[in-house]
Amino acid sequence: MFNRMTLMTAAATLAFVATAAAQDKNPMVGGAPMFSNKTIVENAINSKDHTTLVAAVKAAGLVDTLSGKGPFTVFAPTNAAFAKLPAGTVETLIRPENKATLTKILTCHVVSANALSSAINKMIADDRGTHPVKTVGGCVLQAKKDGNRITLTDEKGGVATVTIADVRQSNGVIHVIDSVLLPAS
Repeated sequence: MFNRMTLMTAAATLAFVATAAAQDKNPMVGGAPMFSNKTIVENAINSKDHTTLVAAVKAAGLVDTLSGKGPFTVFAPTNAAFAKLPAGTVETLIRPENKATLTKILTCHVVSANALSSAINKMIADDRGTHPVKTVGGCVLQAKKDGNRITLTDEKGGVATVTIADVRQSNGVIHVIDSVLLPAS
């Protein structure tokens, strides 16, 4: 009886763990697993595709903010997205004297909500194709659909496409994007 009870308890525990692991399934980003029990910063640090973003977040002094409770939605540009900027832009922005400009740019990628792609898609549909997204940096992005993907148009007319959606974090969600979003000024 004892062995049977122990076996049943072990089986139930394994089933619970397997179910929890399936619910915690997040896409790999930059070759690294993203864990829903880690913060935006803790996960971003492990993505080889987001080393420029992490360096910029550190230079802007936003590590503590993006490690905070949230919730935050971060539209996270990849290294390739930053590479699309004119030569020398990133190097110039991370200088201490340009911290305010860098902070403005980075906070135009952050929304103070936990906005999964299903919610964004619904807002786009409800607003007949374009939904304004207000960021913590004061920018207003225009969310639209391009086929099955969400796009964001910044205040300068630049367009970023969400390439990986719904990367859950303990303090929000990340959507990986292929271009850097810029404020009007």
